[in-house]
Amino acid sequence: MVAVQEVRRSIKALRFLLQRLGPNWRVIASDVTEGSAGNGERLAFLYDADRVQPSGLVGEIVLPPIDEDPRRQFARTPYFAGFSRAGIEFTLASVHVLWGDNAAARLPEITAFADWKRDWAERPNDWNRNLIVLGDFNLDRIGDPLYEAFVDTGMWPPAELNKVPWTIFDDDKDRHFYDQIAWFSEPDGAPLLEDIEYNRRAGSFDFLPHIMTGLTRNEVSWRISDHYPLWVEFRIPCT
Repeated sequence: MVAVQEVRRSIKALRFLLQRLGPNWRVIASDVTEGSAGNGERLAFLYDADRVQPSGLVGEIVLPPIDEDPRRQFARTPYFAGFSRAGIEFTLASVHVLWGDNAAARLPEITAFADWKRDWAERPNDWNRNLIVLGDFNLDRIGDPLYEAFVDTGMWPPAELNKVPWTIFDDDKDRHFYDQIAWFSEPDGAPLLEDIEYNRRAGSFDFLPHIMTGLTRNEVSWRISDHYPLWVEFRIPCT
């Protein structure tokens, strides 16, 4: 399973990627969030059809209206899809939080997303088994108000991701925590996952030695990405 951020309105590159991956790979993609804040982007999930199948759940997160701002919505609409393997279902929710020089401007989106996910996780008889969130939350660092809002509802990323490089511009003096993969846990840290187990393996992938090696890092950031892909590994019992 691969969640891809910042897929452009044109799907030419996405189709090329699927062609290179091979005939077993499929894609589920959102539409483009209109308006300047949407930046002409969509979200996508790529999956190997020999290993997982769609569960039937797919959609976008739409916030309920509030008196202070009945039209409030996310700048880029979060996108979620359910999948299954060996009869065990899990749901991935991909989000790309608003970016801006003022970190406080990102706080309402992060808080709204975390609260929405917690409410969904606690609703009985809903399609909410094994909720996993992932994407670019534009968090500054562990311990700041944005990070605390992210984890305040019990949604925690694995500790194994705390020390890996997140972006191609990370160094000993400047580190970023923009991207996260997380799921809900009990106060004692026990994960609220059913029939799947996080096996303590997670990391990021440094693609710089393998792609467009003749370009500067800044040039690579525009052609490929300035973010390293993050990954986590789960164990699912198979019969």
